[in-house]
Amino acid sequence: MSEGTPLDRNTLAQFPLPQVTEGDKHSHGRLLIIAGSRSLAGAALLCAMAAMRSGLGRLQIATVASVAPSLSVAMPESRTVGLDEDKRGDFGPKSVQQVAELASDVDAVVAGPGMFESSACAEMAAALLKTDAALALDAGILRALPPVTAETRRAKGWPILLPHAGEMAALLECDEAAIEADPIGCGKACAQRYDAVTLVKGAVSHVVHPDGRVWTHRGGVPGLGVSGSGDTLAGIVGGLLARGADPLTALLWAVRLHGEAGEVLSRKVGPVGFLAREIAEEIPALLPR
Repeated sequence: MSEGTPLDRNTLAQFPLPQVTEGDKHSHGRLLIIAGSRSLAGAALLCAMAAMRSGLGRLQIATVASVAPSLSVAMPESRTVGLDEDKRGDFGPKSVQQVAELASDVDAVVAGPGMFESSACAEMAAALLKTDAALALDAGILRALPPVTAETRRAKGWPILLPHAGEMAALLECDEAAIEADPIGCGKACAQRYDAVTLVKGAVSHVVHPDGRVWTHRGGVPGLGVSGSGDTLAGIVGGLLARGADPLTALLWAVRLHGEAGEVLSRKVGPVGFLAREIAEEIPALLPR
């Protein structure tokens, strides 16, 4: 099976991140994280921690009302807003307008970690695609994403999609076996169908651009296959987007940084057994100076 351009530090040199400059929190990027549910509040926390460790300046978290107070205490660096919640503990119908208003005043949005597919997800996805913010979409919200048409194509750059195999199968309306058999081909189909920079996750991961270009990342360690690892990756992506990186640059760097952090932890802790929350702690030392 053919592979894409190797995703290593030499490749990243062609995609420099925005330089770190002096200034207040507003000058280092404003990110909104829409995440969590009554049973998966920790996903929002993991995403938020990774975003801040990626050099973000200002963070807001929008989550369901029942978990907002505890999340606010756990992440004091963030403003945390509790939104409408349904009986299952997921985002309720009134949250869609609330999310649209919050997204109008930030540089980037990460939406989906810790969210289950609900009636509000499709409307939320549609509302976010109409905003000017850079977007990274993950987990529950992906399953509600409509295919892009000429009328719905974003004017403000491509969204980033972060599906695992099951979510990509839902996006392409196929079974997971098809994704495993041809990850790059499916990644290209997904990127074109949704006009999005798309990550095909796995032990070998692929970043796919809508124009057909592909970058392949090898070197992920077994310990990265742990609950919350994907939420951490989403946070890194969001932090870099908010800092001003374009979608492709943000995703390439996030995938590589996530993998490198796993390598560092495998040496410190062992090949398995480290926690997703520890991944974020390694990111600052791996960022370019």
